[in-house]
Amino acid sequence: MIQEVITRVTELFEANEISGFIGLTQRHGHVCPHLFTTKDELKTLVLGDLDRPGQARYPLDKILVHLARAHPDKTFGLLVRGCDQRGLNTLFVWNQVKKEQVVPVGIACPAELAQACECAKPYPDQYVAGEAVDGMSFAKVQDIEAKDITERFDYWMQEFDKCIKCFGCRDVCPVCFCKECSLENNELILTGTIPPANPAFHLTRAVHMAGRCIDCGLCEEACPAGIPLRTLYKKVGQIMGEDFDYPTGFVDDRKSPLNIAR
Repeated sequence: MIQEVITRVTELFEANEISGFIGLTQRHGHVCPHLFTTKDELKTLVLGDLDRPGQARYPLDKILVHLARAHPDKTFGLLVRGCDQRGLNTLFVWNQVKKEQVVPVGIACPAELAQACECAKPYPDQYVAGEAVDGMSFAKVQDIEAKDITERFDYWMQEFDKCIKCFGCRDVCPVCFCKECSLENNELILTGTIPPANPAFHLTRAVHMAGRCIDCGLCEEACPAGIPLRTLYKKVGQIMGEDFDYPTGFVDDRKSPLNIAR
């Protein structure tokens, strides 16, 4: 699987179609993001721990945003999975990255990972490696919705009480790009209050992410308290799709109807 990716990126370098490739490498026993600037560097490319895609994940879309801003005249290749593709679509809609600044190099996620993520589309629009598997359901959302309203309320209040206000969910999010963050607005979330007033912090973020969350799950992976944030945002995404006809991340020609004036 990795050889197909290396072959494709090598072709892009040889054709001078990209100035660099944003992918993953391994250093000191850990997988980390890396900007490959020559085809010779690709010998250190990995797709995750033991080359299993998805076993070590980073917001590569977010790294692309910073590089594109710093080098607006350059084009970068980017390793993408299904959620990364949804992230790109959202970033295009919000004018954070221009389509001509990125060449996606896609990989399809294995069935085990797709099932664990309950991913709606565990492969990008175009991919050079892996085999596409069917999207999954909203099983975790349905499990919580099977509870009565009092049980659901108590469940989420108990989960939100675990929050230590580390901002990890925000900082890792590939579609968090606001220059002024609502979570730092003292009129909404009192500065210095740890833990934050429950449930203002997480409900403020959930509302703000409506029409922007692309269900990558990085927020939940980053949360040191183990709050099931992905399940919360899956519900937000479900509402956007069913009630507003806006399947977030699958739309690249219009903003969310909740954010159209922004």
